[in-house]
Amino acid sequence: MKALCWQGVGQLAVETVPDPELLNKQDVIVRVSASSVCGSDLHLLNGFVPAMKQGDVIGHEFLGEVVEVGSEVQRHKPGDRVVVASPMGCGACVHCTEGRWSLCDNSNPLPEIAEAVYGHAGAGIFGYSHAFGGFPGSHAEYIRVPFADHGAFAVPDGLSDEQALFLSDAVPTGWMAAEQADAGPGRTVAVWGAGGVGQMAARAAQLLHAEEVVIIDRVAGRLEAAVRNVPGVVPIDATAEDVHERLAELNAGRGPDACIEAVGMESDSGAPQRIYDRVKQRLVPGTDRAGALRQAIRACARAERCPWPASSAASSTSSPWAPS
Repeated sequence: MKALCWQGVGQLAVETVPDPELLNKQDVIVRVSASSVCGSDLHLLNGFVPAMKQGDVIGHEFLGEVVEVGSEVQRHKPGDRVVVASPMGCGACVHCTEGRWSLCDNSNPLPEIAEAVYGHAGAGIFGYSHAFGGFPGSHAEYIRVPFADHGAFAVPDGLSDEQALFLSDAVPTGWMAAEQADAGPGRTVAVWGAGGVGQMAARAAQLLHAEEVVIIDRVAGRLEAAVRNVPGVVPIDATAEDVHERLAELNAGRGPDACIEAVGMESDSGAPQRIYDRVKQRLVPGTDRAGALRQAIRACARAERCPWPASSAASSTSSPWAPS
């Protein structure tokens, strides 16, 4: 089959790779019909995630058709259309049973790499380096999905592929952020980053009945998309106005009740922060450029909340789509 493979920092190529096979009784094979480019894929491309190897297939936000099932799979059959969560959960360990699916004890076959790099091992993640299991990703014609009864979800007939695709990663990441921010009636929520996760976080805050939702970015096209996709959101262009002054104007100087940083590890601040962050990131591999996070913390009202989901597969610590 054809797949998009990591060849080195800044280098990707479409290669012919072996078709996936069932390896365990709870596996399914999915024919991929849609696979999104997540912001986290850029971290792989730019060399900020360790343990990538030449030829690794990337991609972790996808849906498709089940074409083969393992002998113990109960919830899926060939022909089913499914959307698949990017972190893998076994459904049986203490973390899965308590709802912390991305901390699964059993889905990462290479925990020693993550433990050495991050201090603790998380779950396996599709297409996201050998620190997270070395699983081939979804930018391919077919993909093996372990623990399919717990991580793959049937897509209702009324939803298109495009509508359901982002339930794999961006929607639960954004929802998690809004939930952790305690978005709700009477609260002003500010979201840094108008990409996919930022827009999902802003819409989730609206669905949780936040009184006002603000979205901040440095790219006009992303802000235009946010206004179009999340009606009612208040856009702030960080290149054209002072973010802190504008936020203060919105609620009589108190600042947002909740600030969500949905930019991630490669945020672009204005100089001189840009220079500081880039030098630090190069000296310490994997260190985030934290300009947006610093701004969010500074802007947040006293005693309020500043969750940081980031647009990263490794940061998606919970999912409203995970089975109870």
